[in-house]
Amino acid sequence: MSQQSEQILEPVAFLGEATGSLFLYEPGSIEAAPFYEALGALEAEQAAAEWPFVTPGQAREAFALICEGIVSGVDDGLTDEYRRLFVGPAPKAAPPWGSVYTDRECVIFGATTLALRAWLREVGIQGPGNGKEPEDHIGLMLLLMSWIARHRPELLDGYLADHLLPWAPHFLGVVQRETQHPFFQGLALLTASSLEGIQDALSLDVTVPRFYR
Repeated sequence: MSQQSEQILEPVAFLGEATGSLFLYEPGSIEAAPFYEALGALEAEQAAAEWPFVTPGQAREAFALICEGIVSGVDDGLTDEYRRLFVGPAPKAAPPWGSVYTDRECVIFGATTLALRAWLREVGIQGPGNGKEPEDHIGLMLLLMSWIARHRPELLDGYLADHLLPWAPHFLGVVQRETQHPFFQGLALLTASSLEGIQDALSLDVTVPRFYR
């Protein structure tokens, strides 16, 4: 990794931690509370100017939607939409696992999960999560991006190019298309724009797979 690339490691780590937690943890949960509190207190224009890897215009659009979505705080509407998109019990509008989109059978614990699991074993990283959640959950993978940037930066390019970036933009497009809530429109837009900016900053070549959903 070049010296220029090393300078973006902390912004990458920050981005992964902030966005990953919002995808992984249900609104209103103890784990998510600090992130929603921070979003509720932010000034959208300033946040847009300081957010890494995206243009101010992209960030302003995303933060305007995010702030609109939590103007009343973490309410039932936000939680209900999170569950509708990512949890169920009804069929999920935007399942948060990579293999649902890249596996011909559209199943969890599919090829994308197994490839990531094998890579984690190969490089000696304990899989993220509690072992019950597939490793290719978007929230877990963004948090893993953060951890790798801070602790195993030599692995970052390969992790992004081979495991996260091939499917994450497609998933985030599904979220933007399916969501009925401005918060998740903004979160998906901000995350997608940020990942695109990271890919450009690191000059990564990414092979896009066939998507089945």
